[in-house]
Amino acid sequence: MEDLENREFDLVIVGAGPAGATAAIYGVRYGLKVAFFETVDPISQLTLTPFIENFPGFEGNGFDLLQKMKDQATKFGAVHKFESVEEISKEGDRFIVKSDNGVYRAKAVIIATGGKHREVGIPGEKEFAGKGVSYCATCDGNFFRGKKVAVIGGGNTAVEEAIYLKEIGCDVVLVHRRDELRADKAYQDEFFRRNIPVIWNSVPVRVEGGEVVERLVLYNRIEQKEFSIDVSAVFVAVGITPATDIVSKLGVERDERGYIKVNKKQETNVPGIFAAGDCCDNPLKQAITACGDGAVAANSAFEFIKLRFQK
Repeated sequence: MEDLENREFDLVIVGAGPAGATAAIYGVRYGLKVAFFETVDPISQLTLTPFIENFPGFEGNGFDLLQKMKDQATKFGAVHKFESVEEISKEGDRFIVKSDNGVYRAKAVIIATGGKHREVGIPGEKEFAGKGVSYCATCDGNFFRGKKVAVIGGGNTAVEEAIYLKEIGCDVVLVHRRDELRADKAYQDEFFRRNIPVIWNSVPVRVEGGEVVERLVLYNRIEQKEFSIDVSAVFVAVGITPATDIVSKLGVERDERGYIKVNKKQETNVPGIFAAGDCCDNPLKQAITACGDGAVAANSAFEFIKLRFQK
């Protein structure tokens, strides 16, 4: 069992994705004693990205990029823990962080738990993840230029992804379960202006293929029959579920979808609690923007600690 000193930190970061790892790098460079906690549920979305070419200075897979970030944080002195944080509470002027391996105390906490792209839950979806099934057009769309792809969904995210895929040269079709889109009018105007076809009143049944995706089987709810379309990729865009239940007992404000509310300093409504990355409702959920959030959150945490705990 670790002694008390090894369980006392200036800053605890819950999450080890790009936001959490960056916050750890910045935190230790500010001279703080930092621990960042990694769990496998939800796993960082970055690790699921097979190839990255839009992160400045890096080309490769998401797993390797994230590992470089974590290695850099530990090289500078951050403590990396493979433990699942189960509860965060307040005791006096310290936060109590309970994991599945013990109890820690911190002067400030950054929540960087990310989120999980919602799955449609059909056969073949998991099997072809990274082999044609994707949850991020910005990440993977470039691999399918000139090929036919399907986007599943009807909200803002789905329409945005379909527009993006069309713009980069994909032959894209949108699949929606209703007879009208849920996206905002401005998004719909841009979508229909590009003459992107829509398969209405249809839901995905299964993804099929050999080594990679070859077709998407659908069910028409009006005609009540199955049919298939030949595609090289299926982009699932039915939303993201933020992993923010950990802050519920702290009184941290969240919006109606569960995203943590923050200001431009990544501060929550609870002093000493900050949030960064996909657990916040940011307009662009990319590794580069998550890193920016993490840097800002670490700076804000440092300023908070300096103000509240200066001797």
